[in-house]
Amino acid sequence: MDTGRVRGVEILDQPGVDPVVVRRAMRDVVRANRLFGGAGAVAAEFAALVPALPCRATLLDVGTGMGDIPALARRIAASGGVTLETVGLDASETCVRSAAAHTARAVCGDARALPFADKSVDVVICSQVLHHFFDSDLVRLVQELDRVARVRVIIGDLLRSRLAAALFRGAAYALRFHPISRHDGLVSIGRGFTPRDLASSIVGAIGTRPRVESRLGWRVTASWAPESPHLDAAA
Repeated sequence: MDTGRVRGVEILDQPGVDPVVVRRAMRDVVRANRLFGGAGAVAAEFAALVPALPCRATLLDVGTGMGDIPALARRIAASGGVTLETVGLDASETCVRSAAAHTARAVCGDARALPFADKSVDVVICSQVLHHFFDSDLVRLVQELDRVARVRVIIGDLLRSRLAAALFRGAAYALRFHPISRHDGLVSIGRGFTPRDLASSIVGAIGTRPRVESRLGWRVTASWAPESPHLDAAA
């Protein structure tokens, strides 16, 4: 029986973690997202949007980590004839320095108070980040994504599942993930969402009903057109 999101503590969320450890653990995160579907989930949402974008478009990746999502999005956009200018934002200065090699701009900032003007970016992506937030912080983050985006907001996150947690535990050991990566990964899955509660969180924050999809690798995505009361299935 699903008892709801778990309020565990992730080590990388705490201040004062050694930057060497942060970089090592974040490389595991990138690897996990590539192997287990996190990157593919947001890539599928973004690829479907590319034909509707102008020939030159902008993208903001909130919680960019090592900058792997902006790099992936640029490749997808280019295959559809779109030149994509990307910006990555992260609260960790260590991550921002690492992401700078993979995005046009890397900015250190708070996802709950994005340092960008209203409707200043075509697409805003928030991949594997929302599960770090609860209550008013989650509401504020969703509101900020909606405020900044012009065309689309895409959220990708973990589908909460005991089976997913068990499989991750085994895979993380087999792949020799750092102990912090193994710990935080299990906490993250417990903090994840079902499609129903992800949709409810977004509706509660901004009143817009997103399109929510379950994805391979126990992932879930939500996307919507900013300030639209209902998402047109053809959008």
